[in-house]
Amino acid sequence: MLPLILVLLLALLLFGAGFALKALWWIAVIVLVVWLLGFVVRPGAGSGRRGRWYRW
Repeated sequence: MLPLILVLLLALLLFGAGFALKALWWIAVIVLVVWLLGFVVRPGAGSGRRGRWYRW
């Protein structure tokens, strides 16, 4: 009985980790797309220089 519970807990742990890693990959892809769009959609500064689209 104990090995069965351990196997089920391991499967549940691996499923949860896989789901979390997949969600983190999607978040990383979205952040990367927003970051790359920032280079394309930068507003121009008043002195003719291209400004940064972020403040930091």
